[in-house]
Amino acid sequence: MIHTLHRQQVVRASLEEVWDFFSNPRNLNALTPDELSFRIIGETADTMYEGQIIEYRVRFIKGIWSKWLTEITHVREKSFFVDEQRVGPYKLWHHEHHFIPEGDGVRLVDRITYVISFGFIGDLVGRLWVHRKLARIFDYRQEKTATLFGAAGTTHA
Repeated sequence: MIHTLHRQQVVRASLEEVWDFFSNPRNLNALTPDELSFRIIGETADTMYEGQIIEYRVRFIKGIWSKWLTEITHVREKSFFVDEQRVGPYKLWHHEHHFIPEGDGVRLVDRITYVISFGFIGDLVGRLWVHRKLARIFDYRQEKTATLFGAAGTTHA
């Protein structure tokens, strides 16, 4: 089953400032809840580029680690980028990050399309745990972004 998660948020900052922060893979740690123990493995460039591979590990459940390999598949500077999981806990993970100038700020739009592995069992685990966990992770991300840049509003879908 294909699932989607949408988040929108308007921040009070320049497009350049917001883009510079979000297009640096090292800043992902600042937007990830501590409970996930997120860590980038190895070296990575300061700015995203098409074809970039980022390897990291994350702990979704206490004591259980998952390696995650992401490829940055599309980049349009100061407009959007897309990351797709190549190895990791999902059968499919496609995450679009859009940056839209709006008044004196920037509208951040996250569109995540994902499929949970393991068929029927994965769908059951999704209903019981994964969907809520992802929502909490992206809620946290919005809170941290608001703290960093100042927020004018958020929406969940």
